[in-house]
Amino acid sequence: METLPLAAAALLGSVDVSAAVILNFPGNFERNVVRYQCEGIEEALSVTYVNAAPNFLAIVPIQGQSLVFVTVLSGSGARYVAGEYEWWTKGPDVSLTNLTTPDAAPTTCSEITETP
Repeated sequence: METLPLAAAALLGSVDVSAAVILNFPGNFERNVVRYQCEGIEEALSVTYVNAAPNFLAIVPIQGQSLVFVTVLSGSGARYVAGEYEWWTKGPDVSLTNLTTPDAAPTTCSEITETP
């Protein structure tokens, strides 16, 4: 179990990132796990992306739960939503926003690149 302290925006928490998500997609699909370092959070955040066109999902740990985000139309980058949350990736950077508090600053994260 990977434990994440609460973010300044109180969006992220502890979660079991090994929990399996079983989806039945016809044809090929791709699963990627990307680790992010988020501002105000000491430990890295692991996010699983499942790409099975036309379905694109992001499984993001938020407040101790693994939430399944789905892609929606965006002007740039890849924008995912789940309930009141928005997960928006642009290159190696991402922002997590609680859409019910639009005046609050989003939590920003950057992809961790492993060096050989």
